[in-house]
Amino acid sequence: MISTQNINLLPDSNALVKISKAISVLDAIISQEWEFRYYSFNSKWSKNEACLEMRNGEGNQMLILFREDGCVINGFANEYEPQDLNHLTKNMPTIFNEFMFGEPIQAIGTTFCVWTTTLKNWQVGQLENHEDGSEEMLFIFDGNPQTYIDWATEYFEGSYTESGIPLATVSKIYNGETLTKEMVLSIVDELEDWEQLEKDLMEIDYPYNFQDNSTKGKSKWKFW
Repeated sequence: MISTQNINLLPDSNALVKISKAISVLDAIISQEWEFRYYSFNSKWSKNEACLEMRNGEGNQMLILFREDGCVINGFANEYEPQDLNHLTKNMPTIFNEFMFGEPIQAIGTTFCVWTTTLKNWQVGQLENHEDGSEEMLFIFDGNPQTYIDWATEYFEGSYTESGIPLATVSKIYNGETLTKEMVLSIVDELEDWEQLEKDLMEIDYPYNFQDNSTKGKSKWKFW
């Protein structure tokens, strides 16, 4: 399992952002109410920055900042003691300081932190406690669509089609294929608010086509 103890299992930042978008699109389909989602992706977090947020509603939270020159992950698991942020970020590039030492990270707290740049592989700072909740949060980034299905089947029980969340559709979304109405309705029996989903997809910057003769929401992809 991916954790701060075997951080080399994390994909590179380009693959990580594709997975982050995919799981956020899937959450947006299954749970149209934002407050009940687990994953959400904001491609316009700040100028030239995007962010994935994970929250479980019970105090656990993860934020991943994506930049052109690198990526940093902050995780907080409330069942573990927060660790000294100066130790966790030891030797971290200064390009991440504003994010890690500002808000909302300061209010959330930190039990683990990992980062990468265009010149380096994934790095960790000085760990004081190996029990940091990283395994419970980073498992989703193994790149396997079935991993999301297994997790979401339990978490969103009753919010998808009776036949279950289809692997074929999830695989297409993981591959970044344009989202269609047919794909959406293979996951849920009906969607209450298509306009809301379009807004979510534009925020995620994920391509979609809900009309027969025109393509809307073409993803720019940029560096993510």
